[in-house]
Amino acid sequence: MPRESSLTDELRLLLHSRRTAALGTVGDDGAPFVSMIPFAVEPSLGCLIIHVSDLAAHTRYLRDRPKVSVLVMQHEQPGEPVHALPRATLGGDADVLESNGPEWELCRAAYLARFPEAEPMTQLSDFRFVAVHVNHGRQISGFAAARDVGEEELKRALRAEA
Repeated sequence: MPRESSLTDELRLLLHSRRTAALGTVGDDGAPFVSMIPFAVEPSLGCLIIHVSDLAAHTRYLRDRPKVSVLVMQHEQPGEPVHALPRATLGGDADVLESNGPEWELCRAAYLARFPEAEPMTQLSDFRFVAVHVNHGRQISGFAAARDVGEEELKRALRAEA
């Protein structure tokens, strides 16, 4: 297998090390809606996993319009310019998973490996696991260092641990 670029390594590290992201959905009125979400990576499926409540507006929006955007970024560092923060905006489709199916089990395990304290919430009837199947992205690795990332490279970055 050929050596991957250092940018792919940076993307992999970002996606596997961060635990929160901004989820962009589209509201009923067509307006953008952004929420903070905890997320996990399910490597064998090559997707992001979120755990959402039916009571949340973003859950209704992603059910009605499954095209979503997810922004993952490094935290600010004191004294460092915020314009150079490594980040990736990923676009894809949200798939609300059926309880207790094979994908649901994989996603639940990946989510709980990252957030073991969330286990009691997985027992609540109004919570759902959602697999976000990413198919395009934009990676910013520093100031004036940006590139588009295709679906296959994104899946490789999601499949392998940092």
